[in-house]
Amino acid sequence: MADDIKSLDELKDAVADAPVVDEAPVREAVRDELGRSYATGKRKDAVARVWIKPGSGKVTVNGKEMDKYFARPVLQMVLRQPFEVAGVEGEFDVQATVKGGGLSGQAGAVKHGISKALQLYEPTLRAPLKAAGFLTRDSRVVERKKYGKRKARRSFQFSKR
Repeated sequence: MADDIKSLDELKDAVADAPVVDEAPVREAVRDELGRSYATGKRKDAVARVWIKPGSGKVTVNGKEMDKYFARPVLQMVLRQPFEVAGVEGEFDVQATVKGGGLSGQAGAVKHGISKALQLYEPTLRAPLKAAGFLTRDSRVVERKKYGKRKARRSFQFSKR
């Protein structure tokens, strides 16, 4: 084929005849037999298993209501962010199981899981969630302690005498 093309005009004609390929694949909704979507969210050392289904907006974390498990208003706000960005507040019930880490990391893990489950349930919600950065796992974790150091990087106090 490269032997036939001798000028730019011939190249343009060859390219114009080529078939057009769809750029974005069409995503399909992923739901189980009960009409739920499942996703795993992670943040620091916390791992959250999240199921969402259409409902009244009830959020349950480890068998407790959201406001009982995450008592701080900031953490409750973190859990509501994916719904606000996607514009579906009060439309989905969330059932989450979280292990590991502290409360802040667990809230981040549940938020990540909710975002992933929302875009699996309704693929059209992927664009606003991705634009807000909710589908990206925050991979920052605690650095390990090195030998000869007091902490990961902090040295022992120097004494001249």
